[in-house]
Amino acid sequence: MAKFELKLPKMGESVAEATLTNWLKEVGDTIEADEAVLEIATDKVDSEVPSEVNGVLVEKLFNVDDVVQVGQTIAIIEIAGGGNGTEKAVAENAPSSEAVPTAAKTTESAAIEVEKQVETAKQVTQSPIENKSDRFYSPLVKNIASAENISQAELDGISGTGKDGRVTKNDILGYVENRSSAKAQPQQTQPQAVTEAKSPETAKPKAPVSVSGEDEIVEMTRMGKLIAHHMVES
Repeated sequence: MAKFELKLPKMGESVAEATLTNWLKEVGDTIEADEAVLEIATDKVDSEVPSEVNGVLVEKLFNVDDVVQVGQTIAIIEIAGGGNGTEKAVAENAPSSEAVPTAAKTTESAAIEVEKQVETAKQVTQSPIENKSDRFYSPLVKNIASAENISQAELDGISGTGKDGRVTKNDILGYVENRSSAKAQPQQTQPQAVTEAKSPETAKPKAPVSVSGEDEIVEMTRMGKLIAHHMVES
């Protein structure tokens, strides 16, 4: 039959040993789970040591007044029914099956909370489009404005072609198209601007020089050349 080792349990951070003061069970006695087997005393408290299994006490390893260290085996109990005495200890130390689902639920709750915060931030950033006393917007126009991130101020600035100056679907779609074109335009025209800036230097015509018989050609000094160059450039 299987045997169970009854050990001195841990009783506190500063308690490392205890004195055996009394045996409540004798060899051959039947013991039930959670029934006290012996009494011990420490510097702080007196207590009993219960059995963790059902069985019969078959051996005492310490006598009264002996000092027992925490974790030492005090007695041997033969388990009733032939069960394994370590099964209960393993079952008690094993993590609960509810621990994993609980952790998963915690992670899921955290993800939901983050989604709520992101949604709240979006609502704060993009204020809903509202009708004014002199300006009415249809639900379709509002939906397009929301999808394209058009603010209330931008929408108010669009000239409406509908009845009483209302902004129609074509008006807001045209605004979106023009806005997209305006963003792309600087990238397309930039190379042309560079080309045009260089063209005056390369294509500048030279003025014809007229020389008569009475004219005398005198070579210019270096300073004179610099002054003439700057005058031509200006």
